[in-house]
Amino acid sequence: MAAANNNTPTQLDKEQIFGMAEKEMEYRVELFNKYKEAELNMGENSCIDRCVSKYWQKLIAARFRAEANEI
Repeated sequence: MAAANNNTPTQLDKEQIFGMAEKEMEYRVELFNKYKEAELNMGENSCIDRCVSKYWQKLIAARFRAEANEI
């Protein structure tokens, strides 16, 4: 994906990376919603949603920082 001369991602590469990250999040949300346990009460679901959201924010932010440092 990176340019052959200096291994710096092009704008198209960056757009593809962001597009793939967006799709990954959509798939994970879909999977999470599909298999969410019906027995959990609203408070438990909210807690899980917040925890998962924080985890993904940290994970995605770390990946984007790593990508930015490589550029």
